[in-house]
Order: sequence, then C-alpha cells, then structure tokens
Amino acid sequence: MQRLSAAAKVFRPAHLAAAALSCALAFSPAAARAEFVNVLTGGTSGVYYPLGVAISKVIGEKVPGTRPSVQATKASVENLNLMQQGKGEVAFTLADSLADGAAGKEEAGFKAPLTKVRALGGIYPNYIQIVASKDSGIKTIADLKGKRLSVGAPKSGTELNARAILNAAGLKYEDLGKIEYLPFAESVELMKNRQLDATLQSAGLGVASIKDLANSVPIVVVEVPGTVIDKIGAPYLKTTIPAGTYEGQSADVATAAVPNFLVTRSDLKDDEVYAITKAIYENLPELAAAHSAAKSITLANAMKGSPVAFHPGAEKFFKEKGVTP
Repeated sequence: MQRLSAAAKVFRPAHLAAAALSCALAFSPAAARAEFVNVLTGGTSGVYYPLGVAISKVIGEKVPGTRPSVQATKASVENLNLMQQGKGEVAFTLADSLADGAAGKEEAGFKAPLTKVRALGGIYPNYIQIVASKDSGIKTIADLKGKRLSVGAPKSGTELNARAILNAAGLKYEDLGKIEYLPFAESVELMKNRQLDATLQSAGLGVASIKDLANSVPIVVVEVPGTVIDKIGAPYLKTTIPAGTYEGQSADVATAAVPNFLVTRSDLKDDEVYAITKAIYENLPELAAAHSAAKSITLANAMKGSPVAFHPGAEKFFKEKGVTP
C-alpha cells in the first residue's frame, strides 16, 4: 500500500471541511453582492443609460474589488421594483415614482410599499418635454385633444408624469385620439413617419431622442403652464426649457421639472455604499462629460427632497462633506 506523505496525513477530513466552508463563504451570495454592482438605468435613448454607464465606469475605477455592470430597463418604476427584489445595487428614479413606491401605490405599479429601497443621492431634474410635429397643429396642451400621443412605457416614470400633467390640464387618455406606450426612440421614429403627432418625454435637457427628432422634422415644444404645475404640487417644480435647446426652438418654453434620485438597497453594507457614494459625488465632471444633464448635479443638493430615508453609508459621506437634508 502506498504511504501518505506527512502533508497528506496532516490534511485530515476536518481540515477538508474547513476548506470547503471557506470556499463556500467566498462564493456565497453575500460575497458576490459586495463585488457586483448592477446599475439599473432606463432606455438606451434616454439620459439614465449614458449616465449609468459613466457611473459604472467611475465605480469600477474608484472602488477596489467591484465589478460594475449596466442594465437597460423601463426606468423608474421597474428599477424600484427590481431593487426591492434585490436585483440591483444602484438605480435611477424620479422623485414622484419613489414617493409612490414608498407608499405602495398599486395604480402606479407597486404591489406593496418598498421597504428595502434607500436614497443614495439626489442628481439632476427631469424636464417634462412635450414635443409635437409642426404639421400636427399642436401648440398647447389643450390641442392634444383628439391627437396621437406617446407617453412612455406603461407605468414608467415618464408615463406617471404624463398622467399627472394631462389630468391637471383637464385631459384624460380617453380624450386623445390615440395613446402609444413607447420608449423615447420608438416614439420619435413613429413621429418621423407621421404615425404620431406628439411625444411626452420626461428626461434631462438635450435628450438624444428629441435632438434626433428636431434634426429630422420641424417641431413645436409645447408649454406646461404654471397653473397646471400648481395643481399637481410637489415634487413638481416650475422651470424653463431654454431657447436653442433643440433645433428650431427659438424661444424659452415654460414646463415642469421633477427631481431624480439614485437609490440603493437597505441590506448593502454601510462601507460599500459609502465607497460608491464617494466615487460618484467626487467625480461629477466625469458624469457631466457623459451627458450635459449631469452638469446640474451638485453635492450641495444631494440630500434635498428625498421621499425615503438615506442609506447610512451615503449619509456618512454627505455628513463628512457638510451636506445636510
């Protein structure tokens, strides 16, 4: 019989069990969570996606041991539900969607209150941008009656914005000629082909889809009056789409804005979220280089107006920087 070496004699079953346990822990879900950082964004033609790519790159470069990835989604509502299910580490959302999720509003797409979602930080505002083809004759929100309008994917943050704006303006979906529930790029393609009269897109200024449309056909950027915004109330704010934002837009246009937030999960470790938050907010120029909308992101406004509590890891970073709610 072959003799065992001294090393083999020492490595007994008990040691094998300990080694197996060590390997199991190394590849456990908890360990994987600390490495993989999935960034939930939106459609590829919107603002969330290119910013998500920039955030993923910053995290990969500044947070050792992480393996960031970017996931295109239907944006706010889907992102929040995925986060609740533990399927993401960082996600983009509109403030009103976040408030609806915290309240568990079923009509907004939430079956129950979101208990695992925490704020990571405020970012830039979404502008409600209603754009019609010039040929449609649409000049005001009232002119949308009987027309064909795309309002974003069903129960997306954009679609929730559309419902709020139209309701405050005294219009229901039934008053329109046709409603399409389409992402930004698909909406624009239908408008180019004269199969749609207008699109409502909730996004940062200079969104690629509307730029593409404005460069292809004559457009009208439709005003959202202050009286409509007053009827909705917070978190909707009065703002302006500056002249020249899009080809053919010769004057400022009044509209509504809704703040955007980055969110994370309550079960992530404080030091992990601290490192991610630090990486994002200490590298804002890199985000601004990815999309002009990110130029509006400031550290000073990062804790303003969140409908949910901040993750302790993010809170620790902001406290160190002297930022308060």
